[in-house]
Amino acid sequence: MINLVSDTVTRPTPGMLNAMMQAEVGDDVFGEDPAVRELEEKAAALFGKAAGLFCPSGTMTNQIALKVHTRPLDEVICHHYSHIYQYETAGYAFHSGIGVNLLDGPDGKISPDQVRAAIKPRYDWLPVSRLVVIENTCNKAGGTYYTLDEVRALSEVCRAEGLAFHLDGARIFNALAVTGETPAEHGALFDSVSVCLSKGLGAPVGSLLLGTREFIAEARRFRKVMGGGMRQAGYLAAAGTYALDHHIYRLSEDHEKASLLASALSQVDWVSEVRKVQTNIVIFDVDARHTAAEWLTRFAEKGIKASAFGPQTIRMVTHLDVSMEAIALACEKIVAMKA
Repeated sequence: MINLVSDTVTRPTPGMLNAMMQAEVGDDVFGEDPAVRELEEKAAALFGKAAGLFCPSGTMTNQIALKVHTRPLDEVICHHYSHIYQYETAGYAFHSGIGVNLLDGPDGKISPDQVRAAIKPRYDWLPVSRLVVIENTCNKAGGTYYTLDEVRALSEVCRAEGLAFHLDGARIFNALAVTGETPAEHGALFDSVSVCLSKGLGAPVGSLLLGTREFIAEARRFRKVMGGGMRQAGYLAAAGTYALDHHIYRLSEDHEKASLLASALSQVDWVSEVRKVQTNIVIFDVDARHTAAEWLTRFAEKGIKASAFGPQTIRMVTHLDVSMEAIALACEKIVAMKA
């Protein structure tokens, strides 16, 4: 089966498994796991931050960031495609007691002018605008990305207006693989950064939250109360360190695979639109003759797995567990399929 459901389906490579088996571990709740400390320090240095926190998931790192940056009755400003709004079970309300101020914009991106206009005046009956969150790359928009200049302009508005600025960087390395910019250049523009290890980087579990030492000290407390304190987590952290050392360079291969899929999909008459493909996500709409669910069944019969992104919309995501040969085969099958 050619599994294009998500880049979260990746399994550890032999080298990663070996690194996990060789990890020196301790109790991370007590701060005594060497492999966890190594990963946190490595990632923090990569993005130019003082400290890091290893967590089970990107949802947790995002939710902790919201909690540390805000207090109840505040609001977070973000694009309505944002993962924190779309796919984190309204955790902003559950954990932090805050609202969301949703903006629209092409490619899942917001502009400095939009942010400035969205800031609420200080009245008793309004939430306090406290935090801006952007997602880079934007999953729901199809893996679109912000450039460094775009991020810098948003950061300048946040600093001028006294807003905290958080990066949901679940796939930030996919963006950097295209732009050639560095993690440190982006990290300098944010108050906090979330980085996922279990997507394109191929680790089995885990995300990192990065920020100042004071921010991470507070984040550790919230990780604990959310149930994210892990014991001998170094076996998982070692996979993350291996991913940072060995799997960043190859992300451009996944982008090439996505472009090949997009090209194949553009050749068939049952696809009405292929959305802009910039990194490793391909989102496309099928015409009214069949639903997305019906096409997913037909794909499965051909040995291809994908996911529905709406009644007529399908998403495919490339990753290290699907080879170029498998993508070529998938493209052949797609082109041969008839409505």
